[in-house]
Amino acid sequence: MLIRNKLILRFTLLVLAIQLCFSLFIYYFNAATREKKFHNRLAGKVELTGRILLERDNLRSGILSAFRRRDLVTHAGEQISIFGPQGQLIYASDDHIDQRGNRAHLSQIQPNHQVAFWYDGRECLGAYYEHRGQGYRIFAAGHDEVGHEQLGKLLLILLVGNIGALALTVVAGWYFAEESLKPIARIVREVRRITASNLGQRVHEGNQKDEIAQLAITFNRMLEGLEQAFDAHKSFVAHASHELRTPLANALGTLETSLSYDTDLTEAKRSMQSSIEELRRIIELTNGLLALAKADETSFKRNPVRLDECLTQAIDYCTAKHTNCAVQLHFGYLPDDLEDPFMVLGNEHLLTTALFNLLDNACKYSGKPVTVQLGYHNRKTLLVTVADEGIGIEPQALQRVFEPLFRAENGRAQPGYGIGLPITQKVVRLHKGELTLSSEPGQGTTATVRLPAYVAAAEPKAAH
Repeated sequence: MLIRNKLILRFTLLVLAIQLCFSLFIYYFNAATREKKFHNRLAGKVELTGRILLERDNLRSGILSAFRRRDLVTHAGEQISIFGPQGQLIYASDDHIDQRGNRAHLSQIQPNHQVAFWYDGRECLGAYYEHRGQGYRIFAAGHDEVGHEQLGKLLLILLVGNIGALALTVVAGWYFAEESLKPIARIVREVRRITASNLGQRVHEGNQKDEIAQLAITFNRMLEGLEQAFDAHKSFVAHASHELRTPLANALGTLETSLSYDTDLTEAKRSMQSSIEELRRIIELTNGLLALAKADETSFKRNPVRLDECLTQAIDYCTAKHTNCAVQLHFGYLPDDLEDPFMVLGNEHLLTTALFNLLDNACKYSGKPVTVQLGYHNRKTLLVTVADEGIGIEPQALQRVFEPLFRAENGRAQPGYGIGLPITQKVVRLHKGELTLSSEPGQGTTATVRLPAYVAAAEPKAAH
């Protein structure tokens, strides 16, 4: 079911429920009011009957003849009955009155206590009347034709009014649902026009305040992310094609030339050696791409790891690779009450690889010593900084260094493929950390890694 239809249905049912509750309240209130008014009239009739027939001794004197008993009747179908102190019937406005209903309620009538009931289609009221120290029970019954006629008219008015209001509610619900969903319909139309070839388009964000505007803003952010992902993918394919094509073409050309022109074993070995070097470059690049793909996986097992041990191992790898580069390790802020410092939750191999990539870049592009500092930013965050005094990175290139296979122009003279930083960033993010770079061309680059600490402080020891 469409959202518009759901809104109309729910709005209609809600308004209908409110109408019915309100109508039932009005009808019940009027019915109760009618009943109370009619009972008051019956009570007045009981009082009047007691005064005329009992107080003036009209029953005893026999002044009223049989046909004049109806002079007391003022309501449609009214019946009056009087029972003496012993429960005997001493007066009835009609000899054909069925007294079974009255006799059934005789015992319930007490001083200051009236009894109201329905019998034989009439509303009846019985009351206690005291005369000369003796208690009489007087019953008055009748039809409230005017009251019921008014209730019937009220019921008809409520019924017609509810039907009309229901029709108006449906129309109003359709109108308001249509008006409320117009922005969403507009967003749907705009989104349908966006394809992979025009991801630069954006949907209208409206007033940028209400929920629909927030939806449009969120969708635009998603489109921006998709556009960046597509651009990064295109850049990755372009760079990967270039990096793979060159060594493959060199290896193929060398082998073809060797096959056609090399006449002795020495020349053939030189050609094969050159081809081997190109193939090694290809293998190194494919291994880097495989490591980049594995860095996207989130299913690795996480264990408590000593970050200082990972850093020490990465420094050993780096100094072994770059024998002319000196790496200086310093320790920063360390809380005093830590029982087991520098602990993080993660994968030791991935963390060592990420730190080695940062050290490798620092030594590769700097002829001066590299400074590494390990410490705590606060009790819950570990901080690793790798600073060099190398060639630095241009501001335009600094925004793209995390793209796979991207290399800044001033760094293309050094060997590499632009995979280390993307791998490092993915590893740090997998460990719920953050990697940031700051650089000045000609002055050097500083890489900062923030990782959540696994154990911030030791458990307090029990007092002896």
